[in-house]
Amino acid sequence: MTSSAIAVSGLRKAYGDKVVLDGIDFEVPTGSIFSMLGPNGAGKTTTVNVLTTLQKADAGSVTVAGYDVAANTKEVRAAIGVTGQFAAVDELLSGRENLQLIADLKRVRAGDRVTELLERFDLADSADKLASTYSGGMRRKLDLAMTLVAAPQIIFLDEPTTGLDPRSRRTMWQIVRELVAGGTSIFLTTQYLDEADQLADQVAVLDHGRLVAQGTPEELKRRIPGTHVRLRFTSLDELDAAARLLEGSTRDDEELALRVPSDGGSRSLRDLLDRMDQNLINAEEFSVHSPDLDDVFLALTGRTSEKENV
Repeated sequence: MTSSAIAVSGLRKAYGDKVVLDGIDFEVPTGSIFSMLGPNGAGKTTTVNVLTTLQKADAGSVTVAGYDVAANTKEVRAAIGVTGQFAAVDELLSGRENLQLIADLKRVRAGDRVTELLERFDLADSADKLASTYSGGMRRKLDLAMTLVAAPQIIFLDEPTTGLDPRSRRTMWQIVRELVAGGTSIFLTTQYLDEADQLADQVAVLDHGRLVAQGTPEELKRRIPGTHVRLRFTSLDELDAAARLLEGSTRDDEELALRVPSDGGSRSLRDLLDRMDQNLINAEEFSVHSPDLDDVFLALTGRTSEKENV
């Protein structure tokens, strides 16, 4: 593979008069996780459809695994795997038979590969049971295992943990990390912004067909103001004294808490604590809070991520 698993330049797509993708550019380095976020109608699905050869772009350059998606469709499809939002397993077949079916369709010698995947995804004990008896987490794992039968270089994951319980979700995260550690490249769309925060090396925010921001999760969070120190006190008198001392702070009398704007740097935090110490003010609790990707999403798109980012 080239140094870029995916390279997109000037990608445009329209349906009649409606422009869905308005000249977007991004690059996914080989062996990394790239997450695209955006509200409904932003153009995420269209982007994935173009990258996976399901739709043709109106303009722009798109290469996947070093191949042009328009001119080398067969080579692109051989290099990728796609795991959709809903597990695409055949419930009338067992887990082993589902994997064997994909191996036959891909003309891959299954043999040890099927056994290896069943063990890797902790499905060996249920390998010969019908997929209809599997839990939601087991189906998602089987679905991803089916994607890996042909050992794709690049995997597109669409909402990989939707509907999973917290334990299954973390198991899926670990599997994704192991895939990347082995050199696989991941293109991830997710409605859970903490998932992108945990997994993604790079995040792109798409809104109204345009990329409004790109960078690492930390870079994006640093662009949004809102870092603050939260102080909690044992008495209203202490809260009053701290509020008088720390100008610009916001108080919560019910919680006996004070929110103080801060850049989160060690020097500013030390200055704050020194001022309190000099004035004999003691806080029972002290914590630093920074913006998360939900804050980034809201600031960049004007919408909350809940039930929107799909």
